[in-house]
Amino acid sequence: MANILVTGTSRGIGRSIFEALAGQRVVGHSSRGGQDEIAADLAQPGAVGRIWAEAIERLGGRIDVLVNNAGIFEAAPIGQDDDAWLAAWERTMRVNLTASAELCRLAVLHFREREGGGRIVNVSSRAAYRGDSPDHWHYAASKAGMIGMTKSIARGYAGEGIYAFAVCPGFTVTGMVDDYIASRGGGGFIADVPLGRPADAAEVAETVRWLALDAPASATGSVIDVNGASFVR
Repeated sequence: MANILVTGTSRGIGRSIFEALAGQRVVGHSSRGGQDEIAADLAQPGAVGRIWAEAIERLGGRIDVLVNNAGIFEAAPIGQDDDAWLAAWERTMRVNLTASAELCRLAVLHFREREGGGRIVNVSSRAAYRGDSPDHWHYAASKAGMIGMTKSIARGYAGEGIYAFAVCPGFTVTGMVDDYIASRGGGGFIADVPLGRPADAAEVAETVRWLALDAPASATGSVIDVNGASFVR
C-alpha cells in the first residue's frame, strides 16, 4: 500500500484521481480543505511547505508518490494594463509551475533521504505542446514548464529509483474548462476531437493511477496524452 499526496482534489480530475487511488493511503489538498484534504492556497508564500509537512505527518512520516494536479486557468488578455497582465501571468506561473516545482523538490529530497525511491506524476496539458488561446499564453507556458521539469527529474534521478511521469489531458469533463468552452461557442469544439467527445475525468485519473503505481521503471520520463487524438505527437 502506497502513501500518496495529491494536490487539487476538490473537484474534477483531482477528485477523480483521489477516488481512483482508493485502497492506498491518500492525502488530498484544496484551497479550502476538507475531511481528507489539507487546506492551502498555492499562490501564498509558505503554502507548499505547510502542505508537505502536514502530509508527512498524516502519512506517518513517509510519502511514496506525489501527484501534482492543482492548477488554475485564468485569462490574461494582452489588452489589459501592464500591471494586471503581469499579475495574472505571475499568479498562474506561481500556482501551476512554481508550487509544483517546490513539491517535486521536497519529494526528491524525501525519496533520497529514505533511500527507497518514489514516484512523481505531474498533470500537465496538451497546451504544453499545442499552445492555447491568445488569452492563455501563461497557462500554456506553465504547462510546458511542467513537462521540462518532469523530464529533468526523470533523467537526473532514475538511477536512485526516483521516477517521474506526466499526463497531458485536452478538453476534459470538469468544471475547470467550462468558461473556456463557453467562450468558444459551446460544444462546437468537439469538431476538433476525433474521438467525438471530451475525455472523462475518470480516464485521466486511471492514467495517473497507472503511472503512480504500476508503470514500469523504464517508462520514467514518459508523457501520456489523454485528449481523444485532438493533438498527437
